[in-house]
Amino acid sequence: MSGITLDRDGPVALIRFDRPEKLNSLTLAMYEELGAAFEEVRDDESIGVAVLTGAGHRAFCVGADLTESIPALAEGRFDISRWDGAHQKHTTLFKPVIAAVNGLCLGGGFEIMLSTDLRIAAETAEFGLPESGVGVVPAGGTLTRLTRQIPYVWAMELMLLGDRITAATALRYGLLNAVVPADRLLEAAMDRAHRLTARSGTALETIKESVLRLGDLPQDQAFHREARYGQRAFTSPDAHEGLAAFAERRPPDFPSRRSVGKPPV
Repeated sequence: MSGITLDRDGPVALIRFDRPEKLNSLTLAMYEELGAAFEEVRDDESIGVAVLTGAGHRAFCVGADLTESIPALAEGRFDISRWDGAHQKHTTLFKPVIAAVNGLCLGGGFEIMLSTDLRIAAETAEFGLPESGVGVVPAGGTLTRLTRQIPYVWAMELMLLGDRITAATALRYGLLNAVVPADRLLEAAMDRAHRLTARSGTALETIKESVLRLGDLPQDQAFHREARYGQRAFTSPDAHEGLAAFAERRPPDFPSRRSVGKPPV
């Protein structure tokens, strides 16, 4: 991969937007590469969690390259659905993904952040959706996701006005889990990632899948589906091991984690 890199820290995959000289703006190739990276995380049993960040200190990602990717869309050369993998639309990646936002997080970068599960930002990070100022819209998942994640009026202000907000404001809006000094950002993200890999992989993936798939169902139907997800977890090998470990007052050795962190065969 050229503009997207994937490295491993044991059971944690570290995915980077790696075009710092262009503020990690996304070329057409990078959209494809990011989708492929998410697929690799999904399919590789040795990976338990992914952390997504940007190379350098100036930007997490400022979105689509205005000289290549946006013109390709505007000229109708392809449909934005081609980027669904990068935006994690219709995703089947149920392993947790953590965003470590290290600078400017604008446009498509903001949209990709919204597809992640936990989000930590440097104190110096800035966020914004400038699309309406150039006659386009944030259609990389944001038109659907943002009003489901934060209050309507704050979401609409971000999308309609396009003003940038600070990390402190993003935290207040509920877009972030934590804000930390810039020099501690990756450490904080990786610490959470490794803590997650000590927990049941079956449980974590069931939680994420359930949340993503039940949110739009009528309540009674959602309860029935929830029970099926719950039963799957309660009868899993991880649950048997977890309960035995609790009774024996020892750390659990979850079957779902036995291949995590080991090199793929």
